[in-house]
Amino acid sequence: MSFLRVYKKNDDGALVFREAWFDEDYGQFVVNHGTVGHQSTAQDSKNVTTEGAESLMDAFAAQCTQDGYAELTPGEQSWVVAQYALKTAAGSERDRYLEDKAKRTITEYFAWRGLGTVEKTEFVPHKLNIYVMAPDAAKAVAGLKVCLREAKLDYTKLSIGVAPHDNLAAVKQKHPLPAKAAFSLGWPRYPAL
Repeated sequence: MSFLRVYKKNDDGALVFREAWFDEDYGQFVVNHGTVGHQSTAQDSKNVTTEGAESLMDAFAAQCTQDGYAELTPGEQSWVVAQYALKTAAGSERDRYLEDKAKRTITEYFAWRGLGTVEKTEFVPHKLNIYVMAPDAAKAVAGLKVCLREAKLDYTKLSIGVAPHDNLAAVKQKHPLPAKAAFSLGWPRYPAL
C-alpha cells in the first residue's frame, strides 16, 4: 500500500493534514484531509489500477507541495506513550489481547484525525508500552484518553507520557495528573527506537 501524509499550519495557526493512499486489494485510491485532532473528510476513487494510482499519488504530492504542505521529520514530532499497568511481569494472554486491541483502536482513531502513528509496542516488567509518533502531543494525549475509554480498554490502568523525539529518557507523565510517581518506561536504560 502506498501512503503519503503531509501537514501545514493554516492561516488560523491550526495544524492541518492531508493524506492519500492506494489500497491494491480493493483498487481504491483515497484522499483524506482535516484539522489535526478532528474527524477528517475522505474521498475515494474506485477501480483504480496500480499505474493509475501512481499518477494520482504524484499529482496529490505535487498539489500538496504547491499548497505548502510537507512531511514532518521525526524531530518535529513527539513520542506519546500509552502505558498499561499489568498484574504479571511478563504479561498474560489477556494482556496480549489488550496490546492487539489497543494498537488497532489507536491506529484507526489516530489515522482519521491526523494524530500520528503507532510505531511499536513492548512488554516490560509489569507494563505494556504503546509508542505513538505524534505531530501534536497535547492532542494525541487527548485522543488516547478518548479512544481507549470509548473502547473500554482498562482505562483505570492507563498512564500516558510524552517525550521529545530525540530523548525518551525525558518522558513526563501527562495522564493521570497529578502524577503519583515518576513515569517510567520500565527499561534499565533508554535504547533508541
